[in-house]
Amino acid sequence: MTVEEMVKLRLPEWQALEADVAWLRRPTFDRRDPRRILDFSRRYRSACSDLALATAQRYPAETTDYLQQLVADAHSQLYRTESFSLLDWVRSLVVVVPHRVVTDPCFWIALGLFWSLFLGAGAATVLRPSYAVDLVGASTLATMEEMYSRPVSENSNDLQRSTMTGFYVFNNAGIGLRAFAGGILGGVGSLVILAFNAIHLGAVFGHMLTSPQRANFVEFVTAHGPFELTAVVLSAAAGLRLGWALLDTRGWSRLESLQRTAPEALATAGLATVLFILAAFIEGFVSPSTLPYATKAGVAVATAAALGFYFLLPLLLFGTGKGAHRHDA
Repeated sequence: MTVEEMVKLRLPEWQALEADVAWLRRPTFDRRDPRRILDFSRRYRSACSDLALATAQRYPAETTDYLQQLVADAHSQLYRTESFSLLDWVRSLVVVVPHRVVTDPCFWIALGLFWSLFLGAGAATVLRPSYAVDLVGASTLATMEEMYSRPVSENSNDLQRSTMTGFYVFNNAGIGLRAFAGGILGGVGSLVILAFNAIHLGAVFGHMLTSPQRANFVEFVTAHGPFELTAVVLSAAAGLRLGWALLDTRGWSRLESLQRTAPEALATAGLATVLFILAAFIEGFVSPSTLPYATKAGVAVATAAALGFYFLLPLLLFGTGKGAHRHDA
């Protein structure tokens, strides 16, 4: 086969590869067609072979230069480092992450476990107060009663509120990190930490709701509750997702399965961190403020509604399709 014949035979594939490179360079969301990616990879490998042949057979410089540029352009797309895109980031935050969370069985397992234990412990301590002592200890309950013996707005100034906000961030982040890291124990660690926090919080809530300090306690915990409790659940769900990847590897090695699942779990853990920080600021500046309780309750309703809208809107728009995500717990 002459050079002219070979070029004429291969030219359509080279032109198709040029079109693929131009397609990959377009800054659009829906460009990742799996079939076209496979075709692009095949054409790239063929072009590399054509370039090697052209170099070895000393094809005309025009043909060799063309192939070198084509292979270089295709290589830059195949092995490129993704640059930051604000639109991609916003789409991921607003659409991808919440959709991934609500279609992940690990989230629903964590949510069901937390609220069943929280409400169960709370109901048990309301019906039989001695349960609270058994679950969290008399000293803890005495401390809580002393803490809320006076109106919360009398217990802090602006400097103290700023200091406490930093403490809340640190404390909440610690709870979330432990719940997430516990997933490395096959998910059991995350469930244990989640269960402990649910029982502890439920017992405290149940006891305080039947104590003389009830009004002060309710006024303080109302505003930041939705963000904080949701963040605890998300942290455990992220850990459970990691743990399940170690148990159900789908044919990969455990390390490979963990590496494939880690980005999804980290995105959920990152969302939990954002909620923990938001909850800390509300807990530091809104919960102990002199604002009327109706305003604090309004903050709770607004944040709960925002969470519901954030998680359910992608589900309503895109259904329960899981795409390329591996959510089989």
